[in-house]
Amino acid sequence: MANILYGVNGEGAGHSTRAKEVLVHLRQQGHTLHVASFDRGLRNLRDDFEVTEIFGFRFAYVNNRVRYKRTIAKNLVTMPQAAKSIKRLKDLIRNSKIDLVITDFEPLTCHVGHGTGLPVISIDNQHCLTNAVVSYPRKYLRDAAAARLVTRLMTPHADAYLVISFFKAPVKKRNTFLFRPLLRQEILKAVPKQGENVLVYVTSPAPALVKTLSTVRGRFIAYGFGREGEEGNIVYKKPSLEGFLRDLTEAKAIVANSGFSLVTEALHLGKPYLAVPVEHQFEQIFNAYWLQKTAYGAYWKDLNKECVESFLYNLPLYREKLADYPRQGNDALLAKLDDLIVEHTAL
Repeated sequence: MANILYGVNGEGAGHSTRAKEVLVHLRQQGHTLHVASFDRGLRNLRDDFEVTEIFGFRFAYVNNRVRYKRTIAKNLVTMPQAAKSIKRLKDLIRNSKIDLVITDFEPLTCHVGHGTGLPVISIDNQHCLTNAVVSYPRKYLRDAAAARLVTRLMTPHADAYLVISFFKAPVKKRNTFLFRPLLRQEILKAVPKQGENVLVYVTSPAPALVKTLSTVRGRFIAYGFGREGEEGNIVYKKPSLEGFLRDLTEAKAIVANSGFSLVTEALHLGKPYLAVPVEHQFEQIFNAYWLQKTAYGAYWKDLNKECVESFLYNLPLYREKLADYPRQGNDALLAKLDDLIVEHTAL
């Protein structure tokens, strides 16, 4: 069995949610695990695993939009912490006799792994953009180029890339393997229902979206707006894992930011998805574009009342397409990971 250092990006909950599924599997296989993460990743994993806190790159959001100047300023202030984290990881690798590094879009573990001569395996969705043949609107060429650059800088030169995607795409690198999305057990075991409410989720308050939804006939259950209570046709709820899972399972449709984890959970549950990507975050724009391209949902750059009403009117068409969505567990990716660990740690 191997001593494994597992780096988990802590920005948002998606990375740590899927990493937990992999970590549980690895522990069941008898491997010794050392996790490194920050923010949500640290909070979500430290009760179940040994987690070392490290520096993490963070985006700054205002009104559902990435603010790059604030992002740069926010991270420059904390850069000295990165140097301390690198030393901490080097000490951990030496003292714990680490055999292999796995990274979910976490750069420090990847770079330290390379620096100490360890094999590195990447598991994420971001490398679909760089390691597979994909399309996106030409007007986003500059954003796509920037996203590809960031992706390559975050976890470069891995020995293998296990890429997860909700659509099929041919890979263009020999060390890349494409799989269906990793899903938490709660989603795999859930029995979806078609209720009357539309679930709304944003990562930061979006007043323009509230104004639009308030003019649409229907009832909306909203998370991420920093308030509770009912106002017109919108019910605002505080963060709750159990409550959100219940509302997700019972929703008739989703109106939300297009982060990979929520998109893939909704699609597995057969929920049509109206994407509201965070502005200037190309990964979310990319997911929104492919939601529309696969006809699992819809996306408009300038969302208005007519767009939302059109989406709701066409729910039967999206559900028909989602009936053929491939619903698989995590076994295929985990089996490939097991093989790679044996291959890269065999004496």
